Amino acid sequence: QVKVMEFGGGSVQAGGSLRLSCTVTGYRFSDNCAGWFRQAPGRGREEVALISSGRDLTDYAEAVKGRFSVTQDNANNILSLQMNDLEPEDTGIYYCAAARTNWDCFTLPQHAYNYWGQGTQVTVSS
Repeated sequence: QVKVMEFGGGSVQAGGSLRLSCTVTGYRFSDNCAGWFRQAPGRGREEVALISSGRDLTDYAEAVKGRFSVTQDNANNILSLQMNDLEPEDTGIYYCAAARTNWDCFTLPQHAYNYWGQGTQVTVSS
């Protein structure tokens, strides 16, 4: 049985940092597409950061480039999102997602991801 667990959300002031982590039982991040998405109040869910582990490539939303970093620890099967210089606009529920493919990771539609976490709240105050 596959289970997605996310850790690390919380509240922080603007300019602060948070680190999110995700584990998926019954699944290996290596050689698959995975990433982080978020949903702000009143808005749809959007891509934040994606990783194509087999090709060691990453992709970021324009709004977070230079501030966020997605990494993968294959030895421990953990996907992480380091978020620095946080802004109030980064507030939302963050979701870890994993797919059973490593093909076209950066154009993969959200509905193609096989596994989703329950989401973790990130709140940034000004």
